Amino acid sequence: MILPASEPASITACADAIRAGRLVGLPTETVYGLGADASSDAAVAQIFTVKGRPADHPLIVHVSAQGGGLPAVKHFAAQVPPFAQQLMSAFWPGALTLILPRRPGVGTAAAGGQNSIGLRCPAHPAAQAILRALHDAPAGQEPVWGIAAPSANRFGRVSPTTAAHVDSELGPDLLILDGGPCNLGIESTIIDCTRGAPVLLRPGSISRLQVEQACGQKVLSNEEHLAQHSRGLEAENAPKASGTLESHYAPSATLRLMNAKALQAAVNMLGDVMYAQGSNTKPTIAVYARTPLKKVPLSILLRRMPDDAIATAHQLFAALRGFDDQGVKLIWVETPPDTLEWEGVRDRLQRASAPT
Repeated sequence: MILPASEPASITACADAIRAGRLVGLPTETVYGLGADASSDAAVAQIFTVKGRPADHPLIVHVSAQGGGLPAVKHFAAQVPPFAQQLMSAFWPGALTLILPRRPGVGTAAAGGQNSIGLRCPAHPAAQAILRALHDAPAGQEPVWGIAAPSANRFGRVSPTTAAHVDSELGPDLLILDGGPCNLGIESTIIDCTRGAPVLLRPGSISRLQVEQACGQKVLSNEEHLAQHSRGLEAENAPKASGTLESHYAPSATLRLMNAKALQAAVNMLGDVMYAQGSNTKPTIAVYARTPLKKVPLSILLRRMPDDAIATAHQLFAALRGFDDQGVKLIWVETPPDTLEWEGVRDRLQRASAPT
């Protein structure tokens, strides 16, 4: 069932459902999430079941902006390093997730059983409306301090950016709050704050340069950090964050990344084959590219990739879902530029193209 976020009754219905231990599809500025009471291990267990997600793969807990997010953070986190507080002040509400040491006995299932927990304060007004309603509990009830909410799709597949995406994949029995298309279109940047310095676990719309400028510290990638610290490699390689598996965000069609030259050569070769066969069949190959291509046969489904990273991120997952809806078997994507502003989009496409 899809409810409009513009109606106060919809917010109340979703808050009541979460408080009762049920799941809700909810909008954020990044992607739509599949939400449950983060403090209820039984409710969170439903998320893993519905998504087909391994129970040791942690979820992100979304918290209210009340008090700058700090009251909810203190409920879940054992400590908040000063640089993490600086990042909260700079980017919350917003698309930044912080991995913090977890308080014992709190959010165990949401954390995948780990001693750390991922926390984010979303900027979407509908998400914040639900979080406020849950925090301001009726008389005699405990507040719900956070909503555990991974992307509202089957595990490893393309994230949803509209309520219709959620409905088509997870079915009509799920209560879904329709807050419109997601503004950003890719998941949050994730910074690990448990190792004494900020470590980038997943790039997003907030760049590592922005993080460095906000906290005044160098931000290392997970690989860079591990290269500098040989101790505890096995523990540090554990999945400490959502969306960091090698293969993730994958459409049903096989996705391949190519540079512009290789992409044009592949299009030329396919055009020659199609001309020889005289094929007028339904397209089985889609192309998503920034560089204008020459002599693209009608048998290829072509979509122009925007020239800037923000616009590409906004439409990326919707474009991949659209190609799947058209029934293509292959998606050829021009490799994004190797620059910081494209890091989030490049990460999603590299994981989407990785072998499963």
